[in-house]
Amino acid sequence: MEPSAIIADVLSVANTSRLIAHLFQTQMQRNRERRQRKLREYLNSERGMDLLQSAGPRPLDIMVAMGHVDPMERRCWARETSTDWWDRIVLQVWDESQWLRNFRMRKCTFMELCELLSPALKRQDTRMRAALTIQKRVAIALWKLATPDSYRSVANQFGVGKSTVGVAVMQVARAIVDLLLHKVVTLGDVQAIIDGFAAMGFPNCGGAIDGTHIPILGPEHQGGQYINRKGYFSMVLQALVDHKGRFTNINVGWPGKVHDARVFKNSGLFRRLQQGVYFPDHKITVGDVEMPTVILGDPAYPLMPWLMKPYTGALDTEKELFNYRLSKCRMVVECAFGRLKARWRSLLTRSDLSPKNIPIVIAACCVLHNLCEIKGETFMQGWEVEANRLSADYAQPDTRAIRRSQREAVRIREALKARFQTERGNE
Repeated sequence: MEPSAIIADVLSVANTSRLIAHLFQTQMQRNRERRQRKLREYLNSERGMDLLQSAGPRPLDIMVAMGHVDPMERRCWARETSTDWWDRIVLQVWDESQWLRNFRMRKCTFMELCELLSPALKRQDTRMRAALTIQKRVAIALWKLATPDSYRSVANQFGVGKSTVGVAVMQVARAIVDLLLHKVVTLGDVQAIIDGFAAMGFPNCGGAIDGTHIPILGPEHQGGQYINRKGYFSMVLQALVDHKGRFTNINVGWPGKVHDARVFKNSGLFRRLQQGVYFPDHKITVGDVEMPTVILGDPAYPLMPWLMKPYTGALDTEKELFNYRLSKCRMVVECAFGRLKARWRSLLTRSDLSPKNIPIVIAACCVLHNLCEIKGETFMQGWEVEANRLSADYAQPDTRAIRRSQREAVRIREALKARFQTERGNE
């Protein structure tokens, strides 16, 4: 091709591009002038004058005027779901037995719980979404904690989104821990506890201690630390309970691989008992030995002056009697764990929460357990059957016996053994 022809073609393309750009700019200018004209007409209207006299037009109003969006009534943004079941059936129709069966408490206790949690759960409606009521959020959380149902199942039940269920559970659990843990999980009347255990056969006892494993999904980091002696991932809950099976002290969060004795030794409860400040100074004389207020543990715990545990190895009749008395009183903590998990069955299935959130939910369940016990809420026998079925796949690991003991502790245990034998002879 001749150079002159090439130059002519290039000039032709350049002229065409300039023409297209000119037409595009002209069209843009016309559109801009048309939008500005519509905006002036809008601002000169009665509604526009009202806006000018206040804070100026809102961006959405200007966009409507410019034709970018169609005018429409503002609505709360949310997926269309039905809440009739909660609003019209549960709140208005259900009787006390239905409340107890599904929320583990009567309606009056439920409403009292909502009132106690209201300072932390109050929410305001926004332009985008109407806030769930406190009652509905608490109900969602209790339903999820009381059943092994999936998030989707609970969401469909209450007419909310699946993510809303997860948010509600953590909001309510945090509120329970922040507002009620130190009020409900507390030592209370020590003398009443001592009298209660004395009536069961063990003198000057302030509680029974044990640990239980809560199954979880394997964490992404350091997952091996959470595998317990039964081979599944778990988190340890340590609890001290009174004679009525109510939690008076809890410690939760240690990985399942950790021995109960180590969990105990690293707890605040151990330090306060060691310092002699957990219980009031109340000593009794057994034989020729002074005995402080003690707690009862299984062989996994160390024998201390303030912690009595069973004899192990070869047992004579006196040791068997001592073990019987101790075991009879220590059973309250095992029963407490059983009732805790039967009420709040989510503790029996592997939790998919993060290791940071699982302790919050477990602690909240302990608070709810105490609240139900304090309020005298009925424990339905069918719950225990269902709990046994769910827990079959996650048996509690056996704990190795700890043989360490202090001389003073041995003397106290020997004195108690002799006293129990004397009392038996006098019967």
